[in-house]
Amino acid sequence: MAANKDRASLFLAKYLAGLDESELEQRLTAKPETPFSRLPRNHKLTDEAVQARWDVLDLDKAAQAQILDPQTKEQMQVYKKNIENFIGTIKLPIGLAGPIRVNGLFAQGDYTIPLATTEAALVASYSRGAQLITRAGGCTAILLNEGVSRAPGFAFNNVHEAGRFSMWVISNQDKFIEVAESTTSHGKLIDMRITVEGNHVYLIFEYSTGDAGGQNMVTIATDSVVAYIIEHTPVQPEYHFVEANLSGDKKASAQSFSSVRGKKVTTEVHLSKELIKKMLHTTPEKMVDYWRMSAMGGVLSGTIGVQGHYANGLAAMYIACGQDAACVAESSVGVTRFEVNKQGGLYAAVTMPNLIVGTVGGGTGLPSQRACLEIMGLAGSGHAQAFAEVTASVALAGELSIIGALAAGHFTRAHKNLARTQK
Repeated sequence: MAANKDRASLFLAKYLAGLDESELEQRLTAKPETPFSRLPRNHKLTDEAVQARWDVLDLDKAAQAQILDPQTKEQMQVYKKNIENFIGTIKLPIGLAGPIRVNGLFAQGDYTIPLATTEAALVASYSRGAQLITRAGGCTAILLNEGVSRAPGFAFNNVHEAGRFSMWVISNQDKFIEVAESTTSHGKLIDMRITVEGNHVYLIFEYSTGDAGGQNMVTIATDSVVAYIIEHTPVQPEYHFVEANLSGDKKASAQSFSSVRGKKVTTEVHLSKELIKKMLHTTPEKMVDYWRMSAMGGVLSGTIGVQGHYANGLAAMYIACGQDAACVAESSVGVTRFEVNKQGGLYAAVTMPNLIVGTVGGGTGLPSQRACLEIMGLAGSGHAQAFAEVTASVALAGELSIIGALAAGHFTRAHKNLARTQK
């Protein structure tokens, strides 16, 4: 968080030049008396409410037409459970990567992957990695674990009260399961852990969430459990919260790295040196050299896990397929490992413990997003585990492609050819 004093001085001198003390104070002082344009209080999704919001914006009609196009106007009722203050939809280009062959516990076959992005070279890179895997016969993918957590916190007067509360909690876990599962037909409370820090007690409730990503599901279930606790505990907390920031929700954390949050998947592939030379124009040894140096770079920079760019593919898949895009913050934690195998080829593996993905609920039922899931044959119930294995396999494809490009010295050229010099 600290800034070098010389750089800070130069920065301030550059941006404060020409401002005297009174001008600076005027710019930086709060201005509660200045009027502002209020958005209408009506959150409903009606033609009148949508137009009222556009009237506040007072923009050219051409801008409105780009966001509130005829198809969006016709379909807008499908968005009413996914958005507030609706004004239209934004359009992102979607490209296809693949096919990628996945030999998984749940995912079996060749999958064509829809990726929504504005970053040139991304789809081409992931597609190259996917085709490399497919030519090798596919990758092996295994779903290892599942669980979505919520962590309420309780504060007491002293550690003695915190201890008594913890003992009561342990003896009532079966009741918590009953209460939690009364709120959902798909979620199951599968585990509970307790952390005591002084007079604070954190309860980590872990759920299975079926085919849903499950963030809202576990929040509602936990809220009911907390209500039961407050009503029945013999030791009343001084205050409490339904989430006390110990679950790892939407952030990279050491805790989720070492356990699971969402779905944990490992995927691997063996690639011959001939195939790597043909498709990546490099060698297994150079790719392992790069992986070794980049792994140390990750350690030196303090990253949680060691990987190249999971977030690229995850963000593009999550947006295309109606996932909670903010979960990329935790889902992009993981480990990539490269080794030269006994045959002189490359062994590559990716392990991702935090894939928050689902094929029902959230944004998965919206028209474009469901269509993207249908491209992969993974829309609707019964497909979430396969979707997780496919997602991890796509991340593996991205790691192979980017490290191949860096090892071959093609990384900059690819971006220049596909982005800067495009006409």
